[in-house]
Amino acid sequence: MKHFLLLSLIFTAVLHAQTPKDSEKAMANLSSSQREFSNLPEEKRKEFIQLYSDAQRFFASKRVFETLETLNKAEKIFSKSVELLNLKGSCYVEMRIFDKAELVFNEALEISPNNPSVKFNLAECKFVSRQWQESHDKFQELLRLMPVNEIAMSRLIEFKILLCKKKLGLHQEAKILAEKYDHQDDSPYYYYAQAALAYDNKELVKGDEWTARANRIFRDPNILAPWQDTMLEYGYIESFLGGGDETE
Repeated sequence: MKHFLLLSLIFTAVLHAQTPKDSEKAMANLSSSQREFSNLPEEKRKEFIQLYSDAQRFFASKRVFETLETLNKAEKIFSKSVELLNLKGSCYVEMRIFDKAELVFNEALEISPNNPSVKFNLAECKFVSRQWQESHDKFQELLRLMPVNEIAMSRLIEFKILLCKKKLGLHQEAKILAEKYDHQDDSPYYYYAQAALAYDNKELVKGDEWTARANRIFRDPNILAPWQDTMLEYGYIESFLGGGDETE
């Protein structure tokens, strides 16, 4: 789970504004919580940004406990950061404490109601805890909010919706979604959708071939990681290794 926002550039824009006019322009784009942050003493803002940056680095290295410790220090400086709460919730997801993660994500959503990253993480919480209907509905809602140019994230969301439909018995709808894009698409969607169909038909070698194709074409681990994580969370990798998926 690596789905969380980077520290808002607006925060640093205010912090490093070169002229009063630059500062006024940055301030005009701030939410109420960001204005509160901008009113902190400069030293506190710098300390918060450094702590948050350290937390991101720990999280990227899967040092979850150190991430939480660092976030707790940052939270004492400023507790209304959506980015901080989103990262904190992601830590609880890594620890499989889903109820606590949802509480934190909902707290972030109160500050930023239409934040796509937070909404994604809430839907993902339902996905990894196998609450398929709720996950399906939340991803559908999020997909309607996604900007047209956010192709990579939109495709991943659609793939998760496809998998939810399969668990909900909506096989025809899932099959239609699987054929929505072809190999010319700029995402691994087509290959992973075909792999999902193959695995469901117990064609394990064929499914593995589809994911191998995706790996050869999209070589960047950062592109492939969320798709591979999705297959793992859904149960396909355990099924391939002989562990079996949970009973339908």
